[in-house]
Amino acid sequence: MKILCIGRNYREHARELNNPVPEKPVFFMKGSNSLLRNGKPFYYPDFSNDIQYEAELVLRIGRLGKNIAPEFAYSYIDAISLGIDFTARDLQTECKNKGLPWEVAKAFDHAAVLGELKPCGDLSRNIRFQLLLNGTQVQDGHSHDMLFPIPAIIAYLSRFITLRTGDLIYTGTPAGVGPISIGDTLEGFLEGEKVFNLNIK
Repeated sequence: MKILCIGRNYREHARELNNPVPEKPVFFMKGSNSLLRNGKPFYYPDFSNDIQYEAELVLRIGRLGKNIAPEFAYSYIDAISLGIDFTARDLQTECKNKGLPWEVAKAFDHAAVLGELKPCGDLSRNIRFQLLLNGTQVQDGHSHDMLFPIPAIIAYLSRFITLRTGDLIYTGTPAGVGPISIGDTLEGFLEGEKVFNLNIK
């Protein structure tokens, strides 16, 4: 199982971090070590002073696929959820300034929170999700606001990397990202249904 993540897929998020809006999908990877699920807490690591949340719609791949045409993309997805792409923003900024890869800031242990997986339904609909920090909404996402919609993501990724059963795709975060602190609680909602409750320790 691998975790593929799309960066800068919402215009307002790219702007809030002063990043250019991409002309084609930007992606990076996390390993299975990054996965955090089943209500387990996230323990703040000692190598960063600025861990930030990024709530993202997550797709699970249900069958093997390579060079998938956009019109067939939905048939390769068997479940969806909401997740968090945790980012060590201080380390990421350092990497970006030096022109280095981001893995140290993105692929660390438990940096990919995954909520309860749900049946897909019609993936062409506008899928809404929200993230609450200590009871206050901080992110409100809509899949129709993606710069690169789901079929385009699947087609692009599968051109370079074979998608296998169980792979997870984090599709990018809307505006509203921010830092976490020990003692915080993050709650994720997918179309009004809570799919995770995460404590920061």
